[in-house]
Amino acid sequence: MRGWPLIKILPQKTNFHFVKYAKPAGALSVILCIASIVACFYPGLNMGIDFRGGASMEVSKPAGQEIQLDRVREAVSGLNLGDVQVQGIARRDNNANDGSTAILRFQVPEGRDQTQVVRQVEGAVSQAVGQVSYSGVSVVGSKVSGELFTSGLMALAVAVGLMFLYVWFRFEPQFGFGAVIGLLHDVILTFGLIVLFRLEFSLNMVAAILTIIGYSMNDTVVVFDRLRENLRKYKTMPLRDVIDLSLNETLTRTIITGGTAVMVLAALALFGGEALFGFSIALMFGIVIGTYSSIYVGAPVILLWGVKRGGANDEAKPIKLGMASRP
Repeated sequence: MRGWPLIKILPQKTNFHFVKYAKPAGALSVILCIASIVACFYPGLNMGIDFRGGASMEVSKPAGQEIQLDRVREAVSGLNLGDVQVQGIARRDNNANDGSTAILRFQVPEGRDQTQVVRQVEGAVSQAVGQVSYSGVSVVGSKVSGELFTSGLMALAVAVGLMFLYVWFRFEPQFGFGAVIGLLHDVILTFGLIVLFRLEFSLNMVAAILTIIGYSMNDTVVVFDRLRENLRKYKTMPLRDVIDLSLNETLTRTIITGGTAVMVLAALALFGGEALFGFSIALMFGIVIGTYSSIYVGAPVILLWGVKRGGANDEAKPIKLGMASRP
């Protein structure tokens, strides 16, 4: 079929003047980051069971009889206990995951008797899926959940720090600062999205943010690598033009990579169920905002800081920016 793949409609070269709009884009980013930080304290994050504490129990049927996880989740959610998580696991007697055993976790509201809440949950589950047996009932206190929340934030901080060291050693210090500022920008705005849409902040969300950090860094490294090449190649070209050139040369690749990932995550959000909805939404937002930060956060930091333009023996090749059509 002529004209397929549709990817051919993307131009090989573009001539967008990204640096021209760096100041208003930077101002918008600062405003959104401040608003996101404030929102994390008021109204605050909607903590899930992992960080708030709650109860867990093992629900099982005889071997070969499947437990309908959706019905279990709906039944417990109807008790207005907050976050509810249901996950199928392998049986203890034969270590086989035949759908007959699941782990159920739910929150216990403050001021309510834990034993009474557990009995209500058992009654609702039995009514929804029939006769089942319960075992391994345990309650996770707020102290343990608080320690887990601190560990999650520490993991995010360590990830950002390691990314900074990687870019610093691969490029130059100013590239490292540009990358870290871009990463912090992406993480802060993702937290703002979580608060805005009241998504549950759980270990799954921490995993989503760590994935966003990796994706954003990958996109930033591609841009910085092309920028470093062009800085050595075109030493007589103004720095702002070199940045625009580098961004335009990597734009098509960025659109293809980001667009493909967003389409996959959109399908996951639509058909992955309630458990994966927040995870998918956060990742989609992170990919979009990570692409934005590579253009309007990381690269402008290089412009403000300045960089070395290569060795004295490097050949200077001034060029003129322009639009090239696909043959």
